[in-house]
Amino acid sequence: MSIKKTSLYGTATAASLALALTACGGSGTGGTATGGSYDKGATVNIGSLYEPQNLDNTAGGGQGVTEALNGNVYEGLFKLTDDGKVDKLLARDYKVSGDGLTYTFTLRDGVKFHSGKALTSQDVKYSLQKVLADDSQSARKSNLEVVKDIATPDARTVKVTLSKKSISFVYNLSYVWIINSQAKNLKTTEDGTGPYKLGRWTRGSALGLDRYAGYWGNAASNQKVVFHYYKDATALNNALLTNAVDVVTSEQSPDALDQFKSNQNYKVSDGNSTTKLLLAFNDKAKPFTDVKVRQAVSSAIDDKKLLESVWAGYGKLIGSMVPPTDPWYEDLTKVNAYDPAHAKQLLAEAGYAKGFSFTLDTPNYDPHPTAATFIKSQLAKVGITVKINTITPDEWYTKVYKNHDFTATLQEHVNDRDLVWYGNPDFYWGYDNKQVTQWVEQAEEASTTADQTALLKKVNEKTAQDAASDWLYLYPQIVVASSKLSDYPVNGLNSQFYAYDIKKKG
Repeated sequence: MSIKKTSLYGTATAASLALALTACGGSGTGGTATGGSYDKGATVNIGSLYEPQNLDNTAGGGQGVTEALNGNVYEGLFKLTDDGKVDKLLARDYKVSGDGLTYTFTLRDGVKFHSGKALTSQDVKYSLQKVLADDSQSARKSNLEVVKDIATPDARTVKVTLSKKSISFVYNLSYVWIINSQAKNLKTTEDGTGPYKLGRWTRGSALGLDRYAGYWGNAASNQKVVFHYYKDATALNNALLTNAVDVVTSEQSPDALDQFKSNQNYKVSDGNSTTKLLLAFNDKAKPFTDVKVRQAVSSAIDDKKLLESVWAGYGKLIGSMVPPTDPWYEDLTKVNAYDPAHAKQLLAEAGYAKGFSFTLDTPNYDPHPTAATFIKSQLAKVGITVKINTITPDEWYTKVYKNHDFTATLQEHVNDRDLVWYGNPDFYWGYDNKQVTQWVEQAEEASTTADQTALLKKVNEKTAQDAASDWLYLYPQIVVASSKLSDYPVNGLNSQFYAYDIKKKG
């Protein structure tokens, strides 16, 4: 977004910011294979709008820290590949008890942290406890609260007992970075097991990662990567045009794409995104306690026109919280579709024939101000007056996310498989439907993925019918790279950007 600079990443991530052992394969990689022709000593310069707030993903580091460090500097027991599959990483193997409550993980041999300390089961226990701590802002904290006990019978074995079955447990572990239990000052330093170690971080400018010589797996295909941070999409594109960077992780200026598409020195890849822009209602605050009001507002906004104005034909309308890459996706764009006349009828039925007014708390970075102005104009046509209250990401986190002190807000949600948050009545938007909560719980305790999918399709349909939020659109994921590069990730799953397979011609 000149568009999602500090998005909400996960269930408890500060808005001050929010799943094979190789990250890229097949259709999930950009460029073509270069064989042995690439430069193994190359520095790959990566352009991004998303500088980390800090380097700790349990302390509000935001999507920037995920983009730079996830999989590159830190690794989990499992990992989410660029095509959305979950593969073993630091876990060499695992077993699940017959009742589905006990997971026993065997760790890989020969893994060392960048400090030189060997990986042990105590580090895994510490890392899980760090995610579950009271002050944690981890993306999957609430999902992992089913953890009842963590035992370490020996240095290579971790035994986790759950309070109830969790079919998503292994998937959720792909979000947990394994950190040296003795590490300190993790907001400014690191001690992971990944193919890179932290180089120099110049705040406001760049963050460098250096190939780690002691890496347990295949060495990174390049010697060094540097994430260069820019304030807006124009500056980012200029950096690409002048060869200051080799690749842009997420193009945010669709109007600028023609200059790259028509130039053989660049390749434009349109991958899959999991980022949804939401008009999130406080479903516990009047008038949005009334489902007809929420439906009316959703029907009064022309999402297609908004998407076109912001993204010039890129992106997708989905009509719900579920992107096409989630197993329980259905096209629900016809539910509460754009229909101003129907919106007026619903408002009259809800007792607001003359309309009403509300304040829209709007983050101050793109595309929120643009979207807020568009929404204000659209709702005025059905008699609803919108007051736009522009706030910083830090203010958003405290006011909206933490204190629930809002009537409606704009925010993007990055994660995949995050429909389940509508089953939590304490989540910031306050949606509370007992049947939905029950379906979410049953889905998580399902014995098969087919049962889980069937139940979550019901959740998807019900939340769409209830207009629990207004899901404005799904972001595109556009990666622009120099033609000298190959094997870079092209999908935008949870903002991760695995850099270690990137090859650069000399």
